[in-house]
Amino acid sequence: MTLYLCVNGVLRKPLLYLSLYLKTHRTDYDRRFREVREHGAWEAWLDFFLAGVADTANQAFDAATRIVELFKQDRERITGESQRAGSALRIHDLFQQNPYLTANLLVERTGLSAPTVNAALADLERLGVVEELTGRRRGRVFGYRRYLAILSEGTEPLTQAG
Repeated sequence: MTLYLCVNGVLRKPLLYLSLYLKTHRTDYDRRFREVREHGAWEAWLDFFLAGVADTANQAFDAATRIVELFKQDRERITGESQRAGSALRIHDLFQQNPYLTANLLVERTGLSAPTVNAALADLERLGVVEELTGRRRGRVFGYRRYLAILSEGTEPLTQAG
């Protein structure tokens, strides 16, 4: 459905993840789809589908607003509290593009030295912006935890009704 909306110019990009809405409303989806097949009840189907579009769009807008606010708050905190604000801000910018990064990748993408990147990462960890996820000393992966939390909202597996 989302691709159909893109092809017909309603959406420019497939930004809405309607599958989750349809999965969480599976009973209504099945019933309305059956009513279309058996009785041609297109209006009820379109009402249901458009309610899903509106709900999904509102959730996406809310998440985007909270992400923008998170980025702003973290930038202000880094600027005010980091001992390495310049390099920490450069690294923060890259975490906004990819919430999982390694120190080696940050060295490559920023042009900063490995000691500078590691010191900035330690600062960002101290400030609670990123956290090391592997528990290793080499090949460590860092994650922008609050950003990841917003991105993963609503993606928990659905439980089956008993």
